Amino acid sequence: MGEYILPNINRYFSLLLLGAALAAPAATMAGPKPQEASVQVRVYDRNHGDYHKWDDREDRAYRRYLVVQRRSYRGYDRQNSRAQRNYWKWRHHHPDND
Repeated sequence: MGEYILPNINRYFSLLLLGAALAAPAATMAGPKPQEASVQVRVYDRNHGDYHKWDDREDRAYRRYLVVQRRSYRGYDRQNSRAQRNYWKWRHHHPDND
C-alpha cells in the first residue's frame, strides 16, 4: 500500500508545481501597467452645475486665464472660492478650440 501512495503524491506535487508555473506569468500580465495607473481629478463648478476634469489641458487654460487677468500663478486649489468661480465663468466663455 505504501508503494502505491508515494508515486501518487509525487504526481500530484508535480501537477501542482506545473500549474503554478503556468499560472504565474498570467497573473503578472493581468496587473495594471504603470502608465495605466493614474489619478483623475474632477472639479465641480457650482454655478454651472457641472464637473470638469483637471488635466494638462485644463491647467494650460487656467494659466492662460491668469495671463489674461494679469495675475501671478497660484494653484487653482489654493485660490479662494470667489476666484475659482470667476475662473469657471471665464472658462465657459472660452472653450478649447479643438
